[in-house]
Amino acid sequence: MTIGGLLARLWLLLLLGATPLAGQSSSTTAAARTADSARQSDAKPDSVAGTAVVFRRDTLFRLFGTLGPFDAGQRAAAVTSRLAELAEHNGAQLDSMSIVDRGSYTELVARQIVVMTVLDADASPLGQPRGVIAARYASRIVHALSTEHEAVSARAILIDLGFAALASLALLAALWLLHLAFPRLYRRLDAIREARIPALRIQQLELLSAARLTRVLVLAARILRAAVTLVLLYVYVPLVLSFFPWTEELSRKIVGYALTPLAAAAFGLLAFLPNLFYLLVIVLITRYVLKLVHAIFNAIGSGAITFGGFYPEWADPTYKIVRVLVLAFAAVTGFPYLPGAHTDAFKGVTLFLGVLFSLGSSSAVSNIVAGIVLTYTRAFEVGDRVKIGEAIGDVTERSLLVTRIRTIKNVEVTIPNGAVLAAQVLNYTRLASDVGLVLHTTVTIGYDAPWRTVHDLLTGAAQRTPEILTSPAPFVLQTSLDDFFVSYELNASTARADLMATTMSLLHANIQDSFNEGGVEIMSPHYRSLRDGNAITIPAQYGRADAETDGKDQPSES
Repeated sequence: MTIGGLLARLWLLLLLGATPLAGQSSSTTAAARTADSARQSDAKPDSVAGTAVVFRRDTLFRLFGTLGPFDAGQRAAAVTSRLAELAEHNGAQLDSMSIVDRGSYTELVARQIVVMTVLDADASPLGQPRGVIAARYASRIVHALSTEHEAVSARAILIDLGFAALASLALLAALWLLHLAFPRLYRRLDAIREARIPALRIQQLELLSAARLTRVLVLAARILRAAVTLVLLYVYVPLVLSFFPWTEELSRKIVGYALTPLAAAAFGLLAFLPNLFYLLVIVLITRYVLKLVHAIFNAIGSGAITFGGFYPEWADPTYKIVRVLVLAFAAVTGFPYLPGAHTDAFKGVTLFLGVLFSLGSSSAVSNIVAGIVLTYTRAFEVGDRVKIGEAIGDVTERSLLVTRIRTIKNVEVTIPNGAVLAAQVLNYTRLASDVGLVLHTTVTIGYDAPWRTVHDLLTGAAQRTPEILTSPAPFVLQTSLDDFFVSYELNASTARADLMATTMSLLHANIQDSFNEGGVEIMSPHYRSLRDGNAITIPAQYGRADAETDGKDQPSES
């Protein structure tokens, strides 16, 4: 009985709750103990060198010397072949073996077959005479052949059949219990569905109703039943095969299909424990470093810590950059300790992902770099009224990739940071609260209107406009003297950049009112009129139109 068979039988005996059955004879047990003691006596020298003689997966001894043209390996193969030939005889059990001393070597003979030759070179590494080693080898061969004979005897086969029957009964009993237990479990789950199985919810969102959750639990129970049945069958088949010497090797293979990967996983986990300790240390250090960095930058953002030339609004984006660098350093440090980090497959996957990232993220990386540059150039902040390209509006979001602007028409414009960095950015808000944002507009007035009057009318219109500051006071610039008119530019300051469109509209309206009240025509941009007695363009409601026309440009009667 091999180790696999013994373990299988032990599992069956534990399953049945019985005590070990006396299936081995006392002579066989004694012989086994003698053979084990003989193996232990020279295990250390045998493991040094030499070629092992293996019979039925058991190492009997080792050969060291060379006999004629045959080295130790060829001699060991020949001995194994002769032992297999002796084991195939169905005659009486081999009780003894003749030891014949030929002077320079010793022969072991059984049933007129020279099983092997023992040389002085085989005995020297063991530190004992050749005759003693020959007797020891003969004992081991006799024991191995006797054990093989007993394993295929009628008595042993009957015992194995009994064990197989017990295993079959145990399997049937286990399957019968499963057949009884799981249907009851299904019915029980269905019975308590409404009373004890609540629906799975996240706040007001119902992920699984009670009925669906019950079906999921029943499905899980069915899968568990199938898994238990497969495990029982997987244990039963190699167990029964291990009872018989003809199928014992197949039983080993079947068990190895599951035990080999499990053992490899277990040994791999044990080997990974030191690396896991390193990874845990790296994770803990990284976590507390990030907490310390976050506390420092929070203090900078709140003003508790100040540095010359480092603005508080830089605290949050700088913390994000430092966090990425710390995490990247931690990943580089912990990468060699990851399972499979040094395998070619892992390296190939990382290389493939790196190539994909480099090919597909060039524009994204450029936008990220542009976002970082915009942060530290302080071109604008969230809430500023800006003009980027053709878009004018308030900045609503500024991220590493894009900048979003809401126009005065409530249209959201998303601009990549790369385009923002390449474009001209006009920030109307930055200086508005300190020195005021200068709004300007141009009107053209004919040469017949005194320029001092035009200045007064323009500044008066600005002073009548809400949100226009009195200090600095509005002023007028004469920007050009054209062929038919003079260009006057009104400049007025406001502190509300967010209301610049409304302020400009009111300013234009007040300019029209002021000029109409002052009796000055606005000739913008060009105005051509043939005076034939018609009224001027100033509306009559301002009170000067009729007075201006009396006596002027009246048609003459003839």
